[in-house]
Amino acid sequence: MKNYPLSEKQVRSYNESTKRINIWEGSVRSGKSFISILRFIKELKDGPPGHAMVIGPTRDSIQRNFLAEFCSLLALPIPTPKSTQMCIFDRTIHLVGASDERSQRRIQGSTLAMAYVDELTLIPQGFFKMLLSRLSVPGARLLGTTNPDSPFHWLKTEFLSNDTLDLASWKFRIEDNPSLDEQYITSLKNEYQGLWYKRYIEGDWVLAEGTVFEFFDEEKHTIDYPTKRGEYYIVGVDYGTTNPTAFVMIGYNRTHFPNIWCEKEYYYDSKVHKRQKTDTEFAEDLKEFIKDYNVRSIYIDPSAASFRLELSRNGIDLVEEADNDVMNGIRFHSQLLANGTYKVSQNCRNTIREYATYVWDIKASERGEDKPVKANDHAMDATRYALFSHFGQDIDGTLKPEDIDKMFYSSQGYQNIPSVFQQPHETSGHAMGPFR
Repeated sequence: MKNYPLSEKQVRSYNESTKRINIWEGSVRSGKSFISILRFIKELKDGPPGHAMVIGPTRDSIQRNFLAEFCSLLALPIPTPKSTQMCIFDRTIHLVGASDERSQRRIQGSTLAMAYVDELTLIPQGFFKMLLSRLSVPGARLLGTTNPDSPFHWLKTEFLSNDTLDLASWKFRIEDNPSLDEQYITSLKNEYQGLWYKRYIEGDWVLAEGTVFEFFDEEKHTIDYPTKRGEYYIVGVDYGTTNPTAFVMIGYNRTHFPNIWCEKEYYYDSKVHKRQKTDTEFAEDLKEFIKDYNVRSIYIDPSAASFRLELSRNGIDLVEEADNDVMNGIRFHSQLLANGTYKVSQNCRNTIREYATYVWDIKASERGEDKPVKANDHAMDATRYALFSHFGQDIDGTLKPEDIDKMFYSSQGYQNIPSVFQQPHETSGHAMGPFR
C-alpha cells in the first residue's frame, strides 16, 4: 500500500487536535478535509464510547463532501443518500443535514461522544450551539472544516477569535497540500478573483464590500459578437412588476472558445417606459426572444409563480424553476468569468452596466451575512439563474468544485486507509504520530 504525502501542517494539526473544538480553516484544495477525516477515523477508533454524528449543510452535501472520502479510506461501501446512520468500529454514526435553525430538533435529546461538521460557516448558529451541548460524554470532541467567510461571521467572532475556549484551529493554504503540483495550483488560483480569491485562495476572513464582480473588465470579459452558433441555448429570466424584467440568451458550444456566452438580452423597465406590461405581454416577448434558437431550458426565479403559469398557458414548456442559491451562484458565475469560459456580447449593454453597479450590502456584511444589494441586479439575477442552475450542476460533464476534489484524491490512489495510519512512527526529531 502506498505512502501518503502529508505536509508538516497536516501532521501537526492531526497530532494537536485534542481540544473539545478542533477547526481546520482556509483555502480550497488545501488538504484540510483529508487530514480532518483521518483524525475523525482515529476518534472513532480510540475516542470515548458513545454515538458520533456527521453534520453538513444538507444530507446531500454529506454524501458528496464527506462520505465519499471517508468510506474510500476505510474501503467501505458508501451508504445510500437516504441513509441517516451507519455503524463503524461498533459505533453508531448519525448523518444529519442542518439547512436551517429548525434542524435543531433533529439532535435534541442526543448524547454524543464526537461530531464532525463539514462547511461550518453554512451551519446555523443555533444548531451549532445545540450540537456543542449534545457533546456531553467526558472527553467528547468536535472536528470541523470551513472556508473563510465574513470577519463578522459568528464562527469567527464567537469561536475562532475567542481565546477562552477549549479550541484549536489551523489555517491552511493551497501550498499546505503536498499532493498538488505547481501547474494545478496556478490554474486553481486563476479560477478565483476578488472576494473569492481572498477567501478561497488566500484563506482570509474578509468583508464583502464594493462591487460583487469587482474584477470585471469589459475588455477582457466581453466579445464583439459570438463567432460560432451554440450547440444549444439556455435562457435566464428575472421577472419584475414594478422592477425591470430581464431575459438573457446564453449559448453553449463545447468545441469553441468561449464555451459559454451571453448572446443577447431583453430588458424592460416600466419606470423608463411609463407603462407596466402584463404577464401575457411578457410571455409574448419571451416567445419572440427565443424564436429561431435551439433553447434547451428556461430558468426562472422560483418566486415568479404567476409568470410561470402564464408561460405554460402560452405553450412555453421549457420552463424550469431556477436554483436560487445566491452566494454559490455568484461564486460560480465569478469562476466562469475568471477562467475565460464565459463572455458577454457587447450588444448586451444592460448586463454589462450591471456588472459595475451590482454591489455588496455593507450593513448585511457587518452582521456577518453576505448579500448583494437588491438593486441593479436584474440581468445579474437572470444570468445567475441560467448559469448556476444549468452548468453548476453535473450537466454535460460539468463538475462542481467539490467533485473535482474527489476526482483528484481518487486519481492519487486514495482508495484505502493508509498503512501508516495504523501504527505510530517518529521521524526527523518531530513527533509525527501515526505518520512517516
